[in-house]
Amino acid sequence: MEILNTLAVALSLGTLAGLNLYLTVFVTGLALRLDWVALPAPLQGLEVLGHPVIIAVAGVLYLIEFFADKIPWIDTAWDAVHTFIRPVGAAALAVAAIGDAHPVFEIVAGLLGGGMAFSTHAAKAGTRVMANASPEPFSNIGLSLAEDGLVLGGLGLLVWNPLAALICAVLAVGAVLWFLPRIVRGVRANLWFAWRKLKSPPDSEKLAEPLSKLPERWDALLRRMHSSKSPIEWTLPCVSRKGDKLPANVFGWIVSLSEEPGEIYFIGRTWSGGVLAALDIRGAEVELRDGFLAGWLEIRHREGKPCQAFSFDQSLSKAAREAASRLMDDARLVARAPHSAVPMISVSGDWTEVAG
Repeated sequence: MEILNTLAVALSLGTLAGLNLYLTVFVTGLALRLDWVALPAPLQGLEVLGHPVIIAVAGVLYLIEFFADKIPWIDTAWDAVHTFIRPVGAAALAVAAIGDAHPVFEIVAGLLGGGMAFSTHAAKAGTRVMANASPEPFSNIGLSLAEDGLVLGGLGLLVWNPLAALICAVLAVGAVLWFLPRIVRGVRANLWFAWRKLKSPPDSEKLAEPLSKLPERWDALLRRMHSSKSPIEWTLPCVSRKGDKLPANVFGWIVSLSEEPGEIYFIGRTWSGGVLAALDIRGAEVELRDGFLAGWLEIRHREGKPCQAFSFDQSLSKAAREAASRLMDDARLVARAPHSAVPMISVSGDWTEVAG
């Protein structure tokens, strides 16, 4: 039981260090220095955290992180640097918590502590990248305060019941691993949009119209997954947003086929293979919006479902607007058919009814 409690402390400290290494060290060292907690014999290796120099250094670094962590994109740069620091620091904490154990046990504890820290760090950094898609700082401030609260709460739980803290840490790491593919897709998409925004040409040089054909490999994938031989009317590269037809952050192309009015297609790729989704625009509301990193086109039916949206990088803003206009023309033609619903389209928030 004593060994299990020692391991629980080591791994829980590592998990919390992945969120905020400096706060974990500062609060733990301060608690030891002020005798708020008494370490049992197996955990005497952590006494070094109560040294005034370690407390002072951790406190200063936490103060810097406290402000850097709340500024959009500065927090992402800070997290990028700490991708190497937090897991190493967590491994050192785990080894110190183990104390004078067998070297094999120390190495295993260090690896587990560092690994658990990396998982929580990845979740923190990935969440921040997705939050930075919005220019307002309030989400960053809220996330930063919530992370600090989790660290303080986790340390309190660790003092009260190390095994309960370990269970919570394992569940947290398990949740991170479960959602990791979605986190990776979200981070990749937002970093790509940020990079494209930096490289976006002036309005006068932006692509004015959608493309008339797919790249060869994408066209081959479309024809392999869709039996129609209809020529492509227009197409644009995009990234899917979460909706009823597709998962979020799948890179691909939105395609309109000239012989299939009233429908558009999304062709994309995921780790598991190609993705093809057909979207019926008859009776649908279509809205084109501008965003901080990317604009997006949303297609939804009056009943609420199905609803699907696609994001376009800033360099395609003009082409996306033209694509929305072509969708409106397509919807107008479909609306002339008997008993078809009257679609509506909005460009930049101004709703325009399309008469049959």
